[in-house]
Amino acid sequence: MKYKDIISKLTLEEKAALCSGKDFWHLVDVSRLSIPSIMVTDGPHGLRKQNQEKTAAGDVLGNSAPATCFPTASATASSWDTELIEKMGVALGEECLKENVSVLLGPGVNMKRSPLCGRNFEYFSEDPFLAGKMAASFINGVQSKGVGTSLKHFAANNQECRRMTINTVADERALREIYLTAFEIAVKESKPWTVMNAYNKLNGTYCAENKWLLTDVLRDEWGYDGVVVTDWGAENEIVDGIKAGKNLEMPSSGGLGPQKLIKAVESGELDINILDENVDKIIALIFKGAENLHADYNCDMKAHHLLARKIASESMVLLKNEDNILPLDKSKKIAFIGEMAKNPRYQGAGSSLINPTELDSAYQEFLKNGYKAAYARGYDKATDVPQEKLIAQAADLASKADVAVVFIGLTEVYESEGFDRKHIDLPPSHNELVKAVLEKNKNVVVVLSGGSAVSMPWLYDVKAVVNGLLSGQAGGGAIYDILSGKVNPSGKLSETYPLNLDDTPSRYNFPGTLLSVEYRESIFIGYRYYDKTEKEVLFPFGFGLSYTTFKYSDIKLSSKEINDNEILTVSFKVKNTGTVDGAEVCQLYVAPPKSKIFKAPKELKGFKKVFLKAGEEKEVELQLNKRSFAFYNVNIHDWHVESGEYKILVGASSREILLTESVKVNSSVEAEVPDYSEKAPVYYNGDMAFATDDEFAVVLGSEIPERDRDMSLPIDKNCTLEYASGTSRGEKITKLITAVVEKIGGGGINSEMMKNTAFQIPLRCFVTMSSGVFNDEMCDALCDVLNDKPLTPSAVKLIKNIPSALMKLPDLFKSM
Repeated sequence: MKYKDIISKLTLEEKAALCSGKDFWHLVDVSRLSIPSIMVTDGPHGLRKQNQEKTAAGDVLGNSAPATCFPTASATASSWDTELIEKMGVALGEECLKENVSVLLGPGVNMKRSPLCGRNFEYFSEDPFLAGKMAASFINGVQSKGVGTSLKHFAANNQECRRMTINTVADERALREIYLTAFEIAVKESKPWTVMNAYNKLNGTYCAENKWLLTDVLRDEWGYDGVVVTDWGAENEIVDGIKAGKNLEMPSSGGLGPQKLIKAVESGELDINILDENVDKIIALIFKGAENLHADYNCDMKAHHLLARKIASESMVLLKNEDNILPLDKSKKIAFIGEMAKNPRYQGAGSSLINPTELDSAYQEFLKNGYKAAYARGYDKATDVPQEKLIAQAADLASKADVAVVFIGLTEVYESEGFDRKHIDLPPSHNELVKAVLEKNKNVVVVLSGGSAVSMPWLYDVKAVVNGLLSGQAGGGAIYDILSGKVNPSGKLSETYPLNLDDTPSRYNFPGTLLSVEYRESIFIGYRYYDKTEKEVLFPFGFGLSYTTFKYSDIKLSSKEINDNEILTVSFKVKNTGTVDGAEVCQLYVAPPKSKIFKAPKELKGFKKVFLKAGEEKEVELQLNKRSFAFYNVNIHDWHVESGEYKILVGASSREILLTESVKVNSSVEAEVPDYSEKAPVYYNGDMAFATDDEFAVVLGSEIPERDRDMSLPIDKNCTLEYASGTSRGEKITKLITAVVEKIGGGGINSEMMKNTAFQIPLRCFVTMSSGVFNDEMCDALCDVLNDKPLTPSAVKLIKNIPSALMKLPDLFKSM
């Protein structure tokens, strides 16, 4: 232990206290031993430092200190520029120092298993290699300033629905190759100070007390030596968590967690040496976090705004540009249509909501730069119902313009932390607006905002589409830069845009049942699935256009045959064959030889963003190692390269392969390769979305766990109100809570998030997250009420106190 001397001077009570938060945002201090308290706060694309004064009712996530709102992860991943994202991390680290924050709670590297996940905007990609590399760069940037990060949400947390209780059922190979790889890359390449465990269960065990996940994999295999912290309210049983490898409970449980630790040590249930080792990691984090804090630290917020604009412009994706309508001709009359042209949707909703230092408007940027611009609102962002008057005004304006630029996208009501989408459609008011404008003007450019894939029924009728994603506070300026031609678009999609929801691999297994969600598609998410099933897509992974053109040539390999423990260097040339300076994202995929085990047709194993002046040519070099050719062999519980001929594919997207070579790889390991072709043929020749119970069980390697709860079972502290909504008393309490939540949230998105939180969190969280308003006695009484037991005085008091207890619900949403 590093701090053995200090630990020897701590009392048992102090040791236990250090293992839980001091409050919502601070770690416990021990002043007599000069152990300070440090602050942690939300990220990941900006600093959300909650102001000290009480948040007003209805303002669940507002009232935070002004900070630069950078583009969200769904946008930054589309830049494919690791160096640029590292600069963003540096800027975030500086803002943390300015606000005396020691740990920024991000980045999130969960996979985009389904486009419906409400929090997809906060995650990088459907591909673990891209997500891992972007996360590592982000972490390295932040931590270069002496500020920690929290890699989250570990692991397999890929939906909002029932996220605090759902059991993710996934086979080990899918976990290793898809859902853990991004975490592994980030841990090994950037050493985040903390890792945040997810709310959900993983194959039957809560992530906060999953020894296989937290100790066997994270610490023993990957060599992680930092702090594992719970997501806010993810603690189930603190003693079990400490034994499994989790270190810190957040936020404060009002002393309940420490009391359990003290009792466990005194009874012999918990070895004091385990507690000491745990405390040692927390003290190390505290000292490291306090080391660089200075009361007078300042940073250049204007420079950060300009950096946010650069990142946004490099992340935006040009999806269509018929007749080269873009860049816009300054001499033309341009109609800017859609409320988002003036009032942009620039960030997600939930715990990552940032109070921006300033906010750009695309329309104002064009006016400022002398364009002949006029504006029509077109729709009301607060509703998805088409407003005939607004649409008519927009169509009339479009009829008088040379070009109509229509700003549409997902609104906050459609996409947020706390709930998932039900479909991938845009609001009807937005689609109807585009349709009406097209009737009056064929020169239509659509600018999209949103954090995940959407359908585009008007795609083949409009002239151009720019995917602005969620581009942060400077997104309006970046839109100007792209549409005006000041910046040549160079973003590439970090996720596939399917033709429709029915084409997605998880369509029959999202969000799952009351108890579980089954990852029946195994390794086949995103482009891996679309390639395997040969499905057409709207836009493929890695796709993006430019105002110039590029030519790939002269692919070379450092060797035509290697052993699996050797490095293979792949080189090729890229030339800008157009007349405009630009950047190209070169993508390297590896295609495996035929095998007994099912595999994706190809997988991303390297990429490089290359900036080229018009006419310039550069040589690009990328390296492949053992993992580039390996699959996870569950028979040996290790990565395994099969001997054979592998194709090396270089291209501009996953479906635009321009150069091909091959290399023979010799395996250094002899091992039996699993063969499920007879018992689970759908994974080889069919659509794995239709995998039967028997087929999934074969790949899972065990029986499929229970999907549905026996509703005759009694309600306990790990149940949710959703479980009890069918009982006579449960139905009444549900109506009461709904009414209170609507009042607190003020309707709209706040109410939706809070309602889902109230009904889908375990009852135990009412105790640990209510700052003492709701205690163990009340929780027991609530269980008695929901189980239709006779009403006791405690139960009557409880029912009367439900409204006041719910008033604490906004605190629960301050970080989740």
